[in-house]
Amino acid sequence: MVLGHDNFVFASGDEELVVRSKNLPVVNVATIYRRYPVSLIVPANSSIRTLADIKGHTIGEPVPSGATHIGLLALLYHVHLALSDVHAESIGFTQVQALLTHRVDAVVGYSNNEPLQLRKQGLQVRTFDVSDYQPMVSNGIITTKSTLQNQPDVVRGFVQATVKGLKDVIANPAEAVQISKGYVQGMDTDNAMSVLQATIPIWQGDGKTPLGYNDSATWQSMEQFLVAQNIIPSGQDLSQAYTNLNLS
Repeated sequence: MVLGHDNFVFASGDEELVVRSKNLPVVNVATIYRRYPVSLIVPANSSIRTLADIKGHTIGEPVPSGATHIGLLALLYHVHLALSDVHAESIGFTQVQALLTHRVDAVVGYSNNEPLQLRKQGLQVRTFDVSDYQPMVSNGIITTKSTLQNQPDVVRGFVQATVKGLKDVIANPAEAVQISKGYVQGMDTDNAMSVLQATIPIWQGDGKTPLGYNDSATWQSMEQFLVAQNIIPSGQDLSQAYTNLNLS
């Protein structure tokens, strides 16, 4: 996108701040996922009953990078723990099997994915959602400062069309699944509906602000966490990192 190949990308707020720390002028013009969709997942009968209980336990994560890793760090940060306080294992995208076979005590996954799969296979689980503990800006529409300044109508039109699409899906999820079936070969409509029903609350957040809204307090809290983890340096101008001007 920065090289001019794309007008927009879909990326998380933490990814954006990492890019901005390298002096690349990108801007979030709408946060689509209002809740960070990463969860720590444990069997319902696990001795891990509070987040602090994860100390000393084995936690499976796909890879030591990306959203699931950042989510794990955020959960640890909330209870004043570090990676050295748990046994984190890279298990690839095998979280469901790893928990079913008791290979690990907990896994990190997406709240609209692995918990659904595990329950479908008969394992009742308990989840610790990142958004309930550490405010984080999840996936949104990112563009460059240049595109925002030089093509404001394109940016505004793209944002508003996306938000309208979200509203339509929320209003009629069954129709949205049927329409999608025509574009996704072999789609399991029952599974798609389950995932969609788990995803809609992620889009909506607390429901107190419009779809796509960027919350300044969430950005500030996330920046503090990322600085504390030495993922980004301090001193970024957050006022330049996002805007809500294209939502209305």
